[in-house]
Amino acid sequence: MLGAIIGDIVGSRFEWHNYRAKDFEFFSNKCFVTDDSIMSLAVCEAICEAGDDYMHLGEITVKAMQRIGRPYPHCGYGGAFLHWMYSDEPAPYGSFGNGAAMRVSGCGFAAKFLDEAKILSREVTAITHNHPEGLKGAEATAVAIFLARQGKTQAEIKAHICEHYYNIDFTLDDIRATYEFNETCQNTVPQALEAFFEAQSFEDAIRNAISIGGDSDTIAAITGGIAEAYFGIPKDIRIKALSFLDERLSPILERFEAKFPPKIVN
Repeated sequence: MLGAIIGDIVGSRFEWHNYRAKDFEFFSNKCFVTDDSIMSLAVCEAICEAGDDYMHLGEITVKAMQRIGRPYPHCGYGGAFLHWMYSDEPAPYGSFGNGAAMRVSGCGFAAKFLDEAKILSREVTAITHNHPEGLKGAEATAVAIFLARQGKTQAEIKAHICEHYYNIDFTLDDIRATYEFNETCQNTVPQALEAFFEAQSFEDAIRNAISIGGDSDTIAAITGGIAEAYFGIPKDIRIKALSFLDERLSPILERFEAKFPPKIVN
């Protein structure tokens, strides 16, 4: 799931300063970890804590998100989620924001079969984003990751997504000039998926995602998780990305990857 974190880090400096091209410096000293990475890691921690049967995963995820997220109050949380994170009685609030999809990648990597990817996705999503579009965006992302892990081609994954989730009938070139900032699942997850479908490599997928503008870090995080499952992460990119994680976050990734080994390429 490091791919989602990489997308977040690389996209962080472009969220409010969009760059609608692919010829940018991949990592720079202006990059940073946002709430996308922190919540992705919180979900991974919950998956590890829940055990192989994933009993009470939703309840465990609530606790993990609050415990891991609270030390980072200024990393970019939305207002409703920030209130939820500090609440003594956190409850779903009907969101269909793209936070549902950006944090779900761990479910796609942990799932042993397709229906389990869907179940895990729902468990970690419904605790906040219980709107049908929020659940749909998260599930589509987790399913795409699972299918990529199973060796499905990009065309096969796209066909499944178009049949069951979104009719993606555009190319990135079609939307690049006019795509606007949006934080809903229904207006970011299809775009993030298309960035993967058009990619030739992991890095190319991240560059695709950022090149359309909009909510760059979150779109690239969604794309990055899928691209990792399909292409794997080059060693040099992986090493650089790990340097952005602090002493709280690094051990979470290590525990998750020990249980669900990452795909690394030369």
